[in-house]
Amino acid sequence: MEQHRILSAAQGSAATQDHCIQVQFDYRLSFTRHALAVCNPVLLNAIRRREPQRQHGVLAFVDEELARHQPQLMPQLQDYVGTHRQHLRWLAPPQTLPGGESGKTEAMVGYLHQQLNQAGADRHSVVLAIGGGAVLDTVGYAAATFHRGLRIVRLPSTVLAQNDAGIGVKNGVNAFGQKNLLGCFAPPFAVINDCDLLRTLSPRDWRAGMAEAVKVACIRDSHFFDWIEQHSSELLDRNHPAMQTLIQRCAELHLAQIRDGGDPFELGSARPLDYGHWSAHQLELQSNHRLRHGEAVAIGMALDALYAHTIGLLESDACQRLLQLLQRLGFTLNDPVLGQCDEQGQPALLAGLEAFRQHLGGQLCVTLLPRLGEGVEVNEMDLDALRQALQQLQGLD
Repeated sequence: MEQHRILSAAQGSAATQDHCIQVQFDYRLSFTRHALAVCNPVLLNAIRRREPQRQHGVLAFVDEELARHQPQLMPQLQDYVGTHRQHLRWLAPPQTLPGGESGKTEAMVGYLHQQLNQAGADRHSVVLAIGGGAVLDTVGYAAATFHRGLRIVRLPSTVLAQNDAGIGVKNGVNAFGQKNLLGCFAPPFAVINDCDLLRTLSPRDWRAGMAEAVKVACIRDSHFFDWIEQHSSELLDRNHPAMQTLIQRCAELHLAQIRDGGDPFELGSARPLDYGHWSAHQLELQSNHRLRHGEAVAIGMALDALYAHTIGLLESDACQRLLQLLQRLGFTLNDPVLGQCDEQGQPALLAGLEAFRQHLGGQLCVTLLPRLGEGVEVNEMDLDALRQALQQLQGLD
């Protein structure tokens, strides 16, 4: 009788079934110093937190620039795993990788897949990614797509990576002339922000990461914006306690958006954390990545602030405060790349707006400021007003 009912159902009209699968992700963000000192348990506890009795197989990939400037790091890494061999074991010796946008390629992902395969990595293996945002993006993408996902533990080594790129859920590489075209959303297993990794940063990279903090303050926290204004000299002078405060507050705001914003994997069109980014990505490409991501974001925020003022959305005082803060932090807002034109004589930068529209699925959604500390989404941009704002930006000293 039961078989008869099943056959009847199969032979009847077509059926539609809707299913909801809820998946909960959790990961640990820790702030510490000297994370690779054998007496510091933060890294060990992060790896062991779900399976404390297991001996965890570990692989590590380190930004070669970081390893060159901090030569003690690779031996420390070896000592750390060796000292805690009851719980950790190497699947292969740690390796260095090239950092920067030039290393974010399909070829590098293929190389990493080969290394993971040769090491016998499995679903319980832990991959340590230590370096700047580009290394974290690339290693994260490779780990997320090997065995459908390995456990990735990030130790970001730049300001931008510690307050933005290294703490989120995105992984990816550049392809076909487009930034982060290939990638995935995959939360890390843990993130460890070690402020000691920042001590050998160049002044340029120290400064560049502060753009993301200004960004999140602009769209989410006016008090944080005030704090950055008040401490801009200390931040620029490499005051480490001030920088630690900036990184931690920026990371908290960033993760609050991912956790509570309702769209952690960006299935919709709104991109509040991408304030200033529609032009920033285009600026990076037009400059052949001469501009750091943070430098391009600073220019992008300045352009969008001037545009918001031009259309009457943002008051002049707030616009000037943002521009002056970015300049006090050492950002150059009038870069020669802004003057590039396409074959029709139009600003080449405007191509970034169309690229952003296509990235969002055809419906433009750009975050603008009605006031400092609050972002709003708009679905259209007035090109004449945008050209006017671009001219104003090019006229800045």
